[in-house]
Amino acid sequence: MSAALLAGLVLVPAAAFAQETSAANALASLIPAGDAAASGRIVQLFGIVTVLSIAPGLLVMVTSFTRIVIALSILRTGIGLQTTPANLILISLSLFMTFFVMAPTFDKAWNNGLKPMLNNEITEQEAFTRISDPFRDFMLSQVRSQDLALFGDIAEATSRTRVETIEQGAGEGPSVELRVLIPAFMISELRRGFEIGFLIVLPFLVIDMIVATLTMSMGMMMLPPTIISLPFKILFFILIDGWNMLVGSLVRSFF
Repeated sequence: MSAALLAGLVLVPAAAFAQETSAANALASLIPAGDAAASGRIVQLFGIVTVLSIAPGLLVMVTSFTRIVIALSILRTGIGLQTTPANLILISLSLFMTFFVMAPTFDKAWNNGLKPMLNNEITEQEAFTRISDPFRDFMLSQVRSQDLALFGDIAEATSRTRVETIEQGAGEGPSVELRVLIPAFMISELRRGFEIGFLIVLPFLVIDMIVATLTMSMGMMMLPPTIISLPFKILFFILIDGWNMLVGSLVRSFF
């Protein structure tokens, strides 16, 4: 009895130790090897969750979404339809067009920055630089020099530090600070969105004026011209294949 009891006392801790070892091996398989791998991966996951929480704001600030959604919204207003297409449809179309335009930028950010960081091949600081560089290149290709100069002058006046411009950083790649580049890019996109919206609304305004003139000349003072012009504006937009022209022009405006 004593030998069996002694064997049981020995086997029970051994089995528990084996279970703990298998659990540790399973955890090690989830966390790649490296210095402070567990703590580093936790910090990385926390950073990814933080970025995902502010993703809607980043989507508006550093992508083509702003210009596209403004143009589509002005189109709906110009036709005279307040709820058609619905906001969900406009936002969804704007998102897919944004992903189409920004696909090369997203690929560069993933392959050069995010993927190596998750594999513990580069540090978080280097990953941030590699992830932000493709978006910086995209914004530099779209921002107006006047808007960039405006925020550059404001930054120099408020912080008393010299802010590099596109020309100053052209020799060694983009060097404009993000705090200057992002707001300049946003107001540039707002301007271009309204410029495109003006060109969209202009033919519909002509139709409204023609219909209003005809109704006034016929003495129909109490009849709102928009009731008659709305079918003609929709028909005009369909006949010229407006969606194809508008979407194609918006996408080509970024290249």
